[in-house]
Amino acid sequence: MGLAQPRLAAQAEQVSDLDRQAAVQLGVVSRAQALAAGMTADALRWLLRTGRWQRVHAGVYATFTGPLQFEARVWAAILRAGTGAVACHRTAAYLDGLCDDPGPVIHVTVPAGRYVEAGIDGVRVHLSRRLALTRHPVKTPPRTRVEATVLDLVDAAPNPGEAEGWVTAACQRRLTTPRRLALALRQRKRIRRRSMVEAMLSDVADGAQSALELHHLRRVERAHGLPAGCRQRRVEGRRVTWVDVDYSEYQVRVELDGRVGHTGEGRFRDRRRDNRATVDGHVTLRYGHADVFGDPCGVATEQARVLSARGWTGTIRTCRPGCPAAIQDRPGSLA
Repeated sequence: MGLAQPRLAAQAEQVSDLDRQAAVQLGVVSRAQALAAGMTADALRWLLRTGRWQRVHAGVYATFTGPLQFEARVWAAILRAGTGAVACHRTAAYLDGLCDDPGPVIHVTVPAGRYVEAGIDGVRVHLSRRLALTRHPVKTPPRTRVEATVLDLVDAAPNPGEAEGWVTAACQRRLTTPRRLALALRQRKRIRRRSMVEAMLSDVADGAQSALELHHLRRVERAHGLPAGCRQRRVEGRRVTWVDVDYSEYQVRVELDGRVGHTGEGRFRDRRRDNRATVDGHVTLRYGHADVFGDPCGVATEQARVLSARGWTGTIRTCRPGCPAAIQDRPGSLA
């Protein structure tokens, strides 16, 4: 028995192919990889028993002691999920710099039809029939392409605002472009909030005469019986500005922000415009895609209350059975 221990230690130290593989995988290897490299089951058990290696998941080991960094944990999840698995959703987003918090769970996707044992600790497994198209060809740890990651997150978002935020963040951080996202969206048959995302991406390309403004006209203003606003009104001053929707009789303006990734000088220009309007006695309401597409009745209710406070004597109407649009404390109260 005394001779067996040195033999096991010598064998464990001689597997150079496995060393190279572990270096790529940040020190994490699978049982199958270790055995394929020539390590015996006895040598593997000895490494674990003596604490030289540590078990991360069933059949997946870290070849070092101490805590695992995040990317090593991702590798461990991918190896546990099996052949073809890649990081996805928020995990892939964090790896690519799309978000600053990876969240408490590691997300991996495997090809549809693959069986993966349920209950991998700290890991959520997704299935995809398009993984061959959405997998990034070279990045490590393996992950989905940025465009696929964004659309996965949009599909899983609990509300329109969060969905809009993923698209905006991807463009603001210059990880992709609206054109590339639009192409990926066209190739994807099923996704929640498709119309909202299509509008966001087309608005970037087409400018002010946007799908967002059209949706506001139809689903907010006309559907709820609000007064007709003047669209794309040119306002003269020290600098010429354009107002998306102007209710001039009531000194109310609506700005529809359809520009994905709108930061920097454009943001300050909007603020200066809104401030000048306030000085001149106007009030400005500002909405994005998540508001107009996600809650058009809520937008209509808010606009109606502001318009009523400034002299509109009309009555908002419901756009459908169950529409929550209503004005409280009429007339003229915002309470």
